[in-house]
Amino acid sequence: MSAAGAGLLARLRDRRIDGAPSRRQSIAFGVSAFPTQLMAQTFAAFAVYFYVAHLGVPADWVAGAMIAHAVLNAALNPVVGAISDRRRTAWGRRVPWIGLGIVPLVVAFALIWMPPALPSGWLVVWFLVVVAVYDVAFVVVVLNVSALFPELFRTTAERSRGNVPRQLFGILGMVLGTALAPLLYGTIGWPGMAIAMALVCLGLLAWSFAGGMVERRGASGRPQGEEQDAATAPVLDWRGQLRYTLANRAFVTYVLGSLAVQTSIAIIVAGIPFYVRYSLHAEEAAGSILLGAVFLAAIPALFGWSRLARRTSPRTALLWSVAVFGLAAVGFQFAPGIPAAAAVALLLGVGVGGLLQILEVALAQVIDDDANRTGLRREGVYFGVNGFVVRGSVVVQAVVAAAVLGATGFDAALGDAQPAPVDGGIRLMIAVVPLVFAVIAWLCFRAFPIRRRDVEPLALAPLA
Repeated sequence: MSAAGAGLLARLRDRRIDGAPSRRQSIAFGVSAFPTQLMAQTFAAFAVYFYVAHLGVPADWVAGAMIAHAVLNAALNPVVGAISDRRRTAWGRRVPWIGLGIVPLVVAFALIWMPPALPSGWLVVWFLVVVAVYDVAFVVVVLNVSALFPELFRTTAERSRGNVPRQLFGILGMVLGTALAPLLYGTIGWPGMAIAMALVCLGLLAWSFAGGMVERRGASGRPQGEEQDAATAPVLDWRGQLRYTLANRAFVTYVLGSLAVQTSIAIIVAGIPFYVRYSLHAEEAAGSILLGAVFLAAIPALFGWSRLARRTSPRTALLWSVAVFGLAAVGFQFAPGIPAAAAVALLLGVGVGGLLQILEVALAQVIDDDANRTGLRREGVYFGVNGFVVRGSVVVQAVVAAAVLGATGFDAALGDAQPAPVDGGIRLMIAVVPLVFAVIAWLCFRAFPIRRRDVEPLALAPLA
């Protein structure tokens, strides 16, 4: 390696901060959400379509591969989180994993859309192998970025402000992941789309890594979490990790509330195409209007919810955002057409903005409280277990949709001439069922025991 390259690596390795991240660092840190959400949304929206409709792979084979993807992704979260917490290097705990994962993540994403000419069976094998690499790299990068968030931003005020750029870039990535991909593959083909997106994602992730991925210096001058000598530092084995995590009342109430919220959102997003066509009797493209209205309202709402959390507490902001979200969803029950439904979606987006903005701020409080009791910063485990649990929202959403459509006599072969109960069932699914899950989430967050704006450091109790 050249002297210039070695010098650059040394500067990246030795970066530490003592106070709050600068605005420039906060923006650079938040930029990482755009490429990761762009890739995640593009994969979620178009992978099945690409392999089934474009490559001709049997749908049930692809469905099985997608199930394997979901299981692997869920299982990786707590494992990667625990490894990240325990692994300490001269570069810190999180930054090395992020740096090592960026290139494999981007390359694997591109290869998903660039398979060689193979029979259907081998295309499934290609899909499974490439997506497995994509899953590992995605979890390694995204989980460690998430785990870095509570370390960089230490107070509710810092976290509320610092999370705004991240959520803004994340929303833009989600929107463009749905809207941009068809334009690209329609003009330059699927390989062209893959290469173009991969280059953009690689550039933005590299910029974010260089400008925003830094670790905090502890009291000893070493990276936070490494202050104690390795011989005397408290260590939790795997059983201890799970015991302290799952016995933490604050975390249990938080993660159950988060699961209920994510389930409610998943049900609405998956139900909108059915709602638009079979309840509102509009063109399918009108679904984009409703989803666009949600994101349009969520973006400015981020700033208002950030201010509320800083003035009150994350718990209070969560309770209000869940209430707005749940009550707004009821409006879908009564909307007679697209204009009224779009108005409902705007109000729903206000609540969604609060949930996007505050959920990770509240989880950071759980981690602070845990550090007071265990003497360990365990961001990786908490974000990992949370990621594992909330993946269940996809399963619950699928079960709800199947139950509602089956009970009402829905038959895709009938086209628009569905039985009369289908309209009522779909409205129930997209309005009342989300309200029920929102009520569950509200009750969980009401039981959330951390009611202060900030968790103050306490004298560390010895590990049991």
